[in-house]
Amino acid sequence: MDAGVVLREYESRDLDLTRAQAESLQLTGFVNVAPAPAARWRVTATSYVGTLVVDNVKLLIRPKINPENLFLLLEPGLPHSAWRREAYEYDASSDLLPSVIAFFARTLETTLARGVLRSYKTVEETLVALRGRLDVTGQFKRAGVLTPLACTYDDFTEDISENRVLRAATQRALRVPRVDPADRQRLMRQLVALEGVTDKTVRPENVDHIRLTRLNQHYAPALGLARLVLANLTLTDTSGTTSASSFMVDMNDLFQRFVTERLRRELRGRLDVVDEPAVHLGTGRQVTMLPDLLFRKPGGPYCYVGDIKYKLTKDARGRSGDYYQLLAYTTALDLPEGVLIYCRHQDSEIGNSSVTVRNVGTKLVLRSLDLSGPPEQVEREIKVLADDIAIAAKGLRTLSL
Repeated sequence: MDAGVVLREYESRDLDLTRAQAESLQLTGFVNVAPAPAARWRVTATSYVGTLVVDNVKLLIRPKINPENLFLLLEPGLPHSAWRREAYEYDASSDLLPSVIAFFARTLETTLARGVLRSYKTVEETLVALRGRLDVTGQFKRAGVLTPLACTYDDFTEDISENRVLRAATQRALRVPRVDPADRQRLMRQLVALEGVTDKTVRPENVDHIRLTRLNQHYAPALGLARLVLANLTLTDTSGTTSASSFMVDMNDLFQRFVTERLRRELRGRLDVVDEPAVHLGTGRQVTMLPDLLFRKPGGPYCYVGDIKYKLTKDARGRSGDYYQLLAYTTALDLPEGVLIYCRHQDSEIGNSSVTVRNVGTKLVLRSLDLSGPPEQVEREIKVLADDIAIAAKGLRTLSL
């Protein structure tokens, strides 16, 4: 087999695979594999893009959108100049993994150049001399023993959750092959800068539990990329050497996160954006639903609802099931209008329309964002969408089409 087979999202290709290779690919959950004519196997890409290496089979799955805009979706608040080089390298090589690691290395370097974040942490420790406060409960457990003392004190330390996440992601990134030597050196320097941080197992969900404040806000871009690395990078070791390195990102999840954060940024001060709150379709809290977006005036009730879908049908029409889902949200929340936000691909027509539901008058609006153009165009479309949602939520008019 070739060193690598290049597919695009949802594209199918018949490949010469062994049954074991076909089963290994299917078990990843990233692609669908089925028997094909001539004793071959049909591999169909899904919404996952990136580099998949399994059982000596290498797949490079690329998104249909502009490669620059893939990095726009990955970008958690950096200027365009921070990621355009990586977008170019990915466009030329088709390999997402080294480009993302380079992106992370440079972002981490910029973040830690301001100094490693420190914070107070409560420590319970037995010491020869008293430090801080005596831990009375702990001392009583040591009945009759005067020293060492059970102490409780606040330590101003760099061994905090934010730095543990960055250290874990850096260590994972250093195991990736084909990374540019300059970027590998960047990662090594930052690992030294974080040498006072404890090595502990960090899960991607740990990043979501970190509360951003004005003190750690500058860590946000690096933490976002660290989560991406921890959540999507899988390595398989054989005899002490790395035999496989896979990096796959779900475009559905990426698009939803991007739209949510961009709308939250654009609507700050006008509307609060709440992502995936639990609402109930039936009385008595029956049938739990999780709409992607709910909007409310600061301190007020919910006044608008939105749902985000990555894939738009080729005729630029929303799917019936998506309209039914949005109608359930608007009905349960007693709202007169809601919006479906789609990703518009290059081969799709302009997809802005609306449907007024018979007998009840609920308006279901479809808006699409074009990710085939330059990033500046995407940013403009997001701003227009945010302005229209703000106006519609005030009840002055419906979304402009």
